[in-house]
Amino acid sequence: MPEIVLSTLNARYWHSAFGLRYLQANLAELRERSILLEFGIKDALNEVLERILAESPRIVGLGVYIWNVEPMTRLVADLKRVRPEIVVVVGGPEVSHEWEDQEIVRLADYLIRGEGDLAFRELCRAILVDQPPAEKIISAPIPPLADVQLPYFLYNDHDIRHRVIYVEASRGCPFTCEFCLSSLEIPVRQFDLAAFLEAMRDLLCRGARQFKFVDRTFNLNLRISQAILEFFLDHYQPGLFLHFEMIPDRLPESLRERIARFPEGSLQFEIGVQTFNHDVGELISRRQDNEKLEENFRFLRQRTGVHIHADLIVGLPGESLESFGAGFDRLVQLDPQEIQIGILKRLRGTPITRHDADWEMCYSASPPYEILSNKLISFETMQRLRRFARYWDLIANNGNFPASRKLIWQRTDTPFASFLDFSDWFYLREQKTHGIPLPRLAERLFEFLTRHAGLDEQQVAQCIWADYTRGGREDRPAFLRRFDLPHPGKRSDTVPPLLPARQSRHRERQPAPEQ
Repeated sequence: MPEIVLSTLNARYWHSAFGLRYLQANLAELRERSILLEFGIKDALNEVLERILAESPRIVGLGVYIWNVEPMTRLVADLKRVRPEIVVVVGGPEVSHEWEDQEIVRLADYLIRGEGDLAFRELCRAILVDQPPAEKIISAPIPPLADVQLPYFLYNDHDIRHRVIYVEASRGCPFTCEFCLSSLEIPVRQFDLAAFLEAMRDLLCRGARQFKFVDRTFNLNLRISQAILEFFLDHYQPGLFLHFEMIPDRLPESLRERIARFPEGSLQFEIGVQTFNHDVGELISRRQDNEKLEENFRFLRQRTGVHIHADLIVGLPGESLESFGAGFDRLVQLDPQEIQIGILKRLRGTPITRHDADWEMCYSASPPYEILSNKLISFETMQRLRRFARYWDLIANNGNFPASRKLIWQRTDTPFASFLDFSDWFYLREQKTHGIPLPRLAERLFEFLTRHAGLDEQQVAQCIWADYTRGGREDRPAFLRRFDLPHPGKRSDTVPPLLPARQSRHRERQPAPEQ
């Protein structure tokens, strides 16, 4: 039986525990005495506990994150009640900072703060020879990446078929944005490029096609990013999908040329715009050339097949409703496929707290510690913006209504004000933000555009029907049956099924990128 169980509750069933794979890969002679058990956040905790205890472990190592700290705390409490002799070790971002008053740390036997790749192995060695350290809190030194065993061989065939394959060529971030934990990870460190690419080659040979890079600044080191892009171009396979987090204002010609060579839909760039307000950027120690950012967005949208996922944050100190709206409108004009509107979170350890008094920052005391109000945005207005973010995700980001959504602001020059009007109207009628089926969403959109905005019914019906059927649906919602609408027929440009569904729905019929 394995003596070491590594486990966590993933946010989604298709996610994979990247950090735990690093821990297991670096256990050296103890690796064969360990097992990794992954569960989902919605799994019954009694069943999770039962599965862990069935292995009769001496040590249980648990990954703790902002999305799972509450159920993980209950899990540890029950584990120690049933098997108090089992040594529980916790680690992860949620417990690496401001840990002193956390119940899960009190319940656990050990806490490893920071990057535990090597520290966890040393702790396990000591425990298994009955020489456990006296100190409960272990602050792991930053490990030299040359000493860290890459974990990619631990992705099994099931993972490759059903889970997100996380990879990283570097750790750390050179920027100091105060809302982000990555601002504490300086300097940037690179894994050995040859070893990393060999691991990617092995994953490709085993059938992996979707890779999510967790590097915070993929396009920081141009030599490395160029080499990685060239590698995947040389080894391109149908269905290849690569996700990168990109610095928005850094896209030199050497990267542009390589990016433009990828087929449409095979690259996704997560680009953290966060705010267009220069004064807000100064407040939160964020440097960004907005003019260069806009130039890069135009290049990506006009000259490449990249899927852009752009982030904006609601609730930053100094950002008013009007300021956020102006930034949203500016971003809409750049036409990324997705605009992810995030509500500011007070992550443990981040220096954003220095603004609490001056800007009256009020956060929820419970994970994920989202902003409730601040000096410029009341709680009631923040609630409106939460609903705005949710409905934008349903209407725009999910790719269900790429043409119809633009009708919402067709008669105005401010998408933000128009969509906020739609959001308020929609919530007044539905009184909920989740559990809304697609036909109901389409019907409400039709009602708003025709009865509230006064658009022509036939025009709106045709637009919604085209959007509704573009992904292959043939059922006709009841509210559309009175209109003369063409049968959708079979699409000749069907997206290959290997591409992620959400990105596939955004795929556009457009000329091939210039080579």
